[in-house]
Amino acid sequence: MAALATPDDAVVAQTRAWVDRMVIGLNLCPFAKAPQVKGRIRYVHCAAATTEGLLQTLGDELQRLARTAPEEVETTLLIHPQSLTHFAHYNAFLDEAEALLARLGLLGTLQIASFHPHYRFAGTRPDDVTNATNRSPFPMLHLIRESSIDRAVAARPDTASIYRANQATMRRLGKRGIADLMTQCREANG
Repeated sequence: MAALATPDDAVVAQTRAWVDRMVIGLNLCPFAKAPQVKGRIRYVHCAAATTEGLLQTLGDELQRLARTAPEEVETTLLIHPQSLTHFAHYNAFLDEAEALLARLGLLGTLQIASFHPHYRFAGTRPDDVTNATNRSPFPMLHLIRESSIDRAVAARPDTASIYRANQATMRRLGKRGIADLMTQCREANG
């Protein structure tokens, strides 16, 4: 179901561009640059069109990340453009993803973070620019090692300041600036 990225994979190219331009370029995640530069982010384009297929691929990728040394793969972006394109369905799926993490015995070892083109934080309007901090070119699940999070928090204990800074960045960019950056990501061809 999952396919490792090939050099001509447009989905992965757009996602890499989003990581470079949005996540790293805007410093939305101050911990993303090192794994990207060192080639330790695994980009997986999942072609599954069903939640069952996505869940299978997610299980495979969680297990792969858990058994792979961090020096080889620090984190995984599981990109699934054909499934869960409606944010409400995606958001509901996150409970299934967490249940799978528990069934695999990986709670406390790995976490799943969520990104979606129509991401919406609870209590915000759909057009609130702060939602853009978690808006990606395609629906995706970010598989993260707990040990990486622990190191990041130790290096920067005031993680709430990151969230506040990201909101301020999105407000400063505004809808037009965010749309322009996302267009640049879509136009990336690797």
